[in-house]
Amino acid sequence: MNDVKFNKTLIFINSLVPLALLVWDAFFGKLGANPVEFTIRTTGVLTLLFLLITLAVTPLRKYYGWNNLVKYRRMLGLYAFFYGFLHLVAYSIFDKSFSLSAIAGDVWERPFIAVGMLAFFLLVPLAVTSTNAMIKRLGGKNWARLHKATYAAAILGVIHFWMIVKSDVFYPLLFGLILAVLLGYRIYSANEKPKKKLATNNTN
Repeated sequence: MNDVKFNKTLIFINSLVPLALLVWDAFFGKLGANPVEFTIRTTGVLTLLFLLITLAVTPLRKYYGWNNLVKYRRMLGLYAFFYGFLHLVAYSIFDKSFSLSAIAGDVWERPFIAVGMLAFFLLVPLAVTSTNAMIKRLGGKNWARLHKATYAAAILGVIHFWMIVKSDVFYPLLFGLILAVLLGYRIYSANEKPKKKLATNNTN
């Protein structure tokens, strides 16, 4: 139990390190020629990174038997939402001066903004229902079904990233490849279960 508490503290602190570095560089004017773009891009990449780390928990747990990883998945998922929220705030305030009409016009005129917004709003109910009380209220199966929206959010996030990049598509491709592996494992695992069950029934 103490190890779990220590590991959660470690994850909590280390997950804030990128934000601390971003704030530090902003304070000393080291965000490059376009600080707004750098801030928005960085928080967006961190959102995707934490989404992928969250999705990696289940394959790692099942493949290597690291069952304790599930105890940290919720925290990792909340950090994905946290950085997604900062991404939205940075865009809304620094790029659009928190003008709702300008944001709405951007969503209408630029498809990648709409895709990014949809990805974020898919994360909102997942963050809201992340507490033990909400899990009990929804029921385990309904909660698990709802949280499969993480897959859609991650896919939309990668598409959003791809649409933003004009020439250097290396990182969107890398994120997309990792996501494809993580989702592919789930599809493979889901198809293996009926086969194993059928094989067991045939031997009885």
